Amino acid sequence: MSRRVLIVGAGGFGREILHWLDLALQAGSQPDWRVGGFLDRNTGALDGFDIDLPIVGDPATYQPQPDDLFLSAIGAPQTKLTVCRQLAERGADFPAWVHPLASLGARSRLGRGTLLLPNSGVSVDVTIGEFVTLNCRSVVGHDAVIGDGCTLNSFVDVAGGAVLGTGVSIGSHGVIAPRARVGDFTTVGAGSVVVRRTKPGTTVLGVPARRLDFPAELPVPVEQRRSA
Repeated sequence: MSRRVLIVGAGGFGREILHWLDLALQAGSQPDWRVGGFLDRNTGALDGFDIDLPIVGDPATYQPQPDDLFLSAIGAPQTKLTVCRQLAERGADFPAWVHPLASLGARSRLGRGTLLLPNSGVSVDVTIGEFVTLNCRSVVGHDAVIGDGCTLNSFVDVAGGAVLGTGVSIGSHGVIAPRARVGDFTTVGAGSVVVRRTKPGTTVLGVPARRLDFPAELPVPVEQRRSA
């Protein structure tokens, strides 16, 4: 039976997923798949782009059909988990998809909805949860554990034995050192190196990565304070 693939998210990442999927299908991968369009609450998300595919519905309300398959193109981990799990509760089928130019090592396991994009690589004995995204040229070393909903952007290196909690986001060229621990919903800035561990819900940046604290409010300029 032919399966219609719907890409969840029609933004820039959705257009990237479409590109990589088109190339894979043209090369003969997944011969029973055909791209049917996108799900996005913004019905004008594809305006101005030469893409001859529809936005078939809003992911918050779309009712999956028996021949539908879904690939997530949402980068933000919390949003990705919420949207995809709600669709799954309504019967959406999210396969784990390994692009033909990606590699998956022996005894490594992928959860539903996880994507390995071109030139990404997963070594041996790795455990990866559901709705995880490995963007182009990101790699995961042996015995690592990647929690649900994580997003690894391009050129990320997660070394052997490292553990990422749920909903971790790692910017391009970020590095997680061997056996390091990254807490749930941590954001690791681009080019940063986590050498030991991070607390949940924090943003870390730098080499080595340190917690980045945002001020509760913007400071009042000196001139305004003097005139008050």
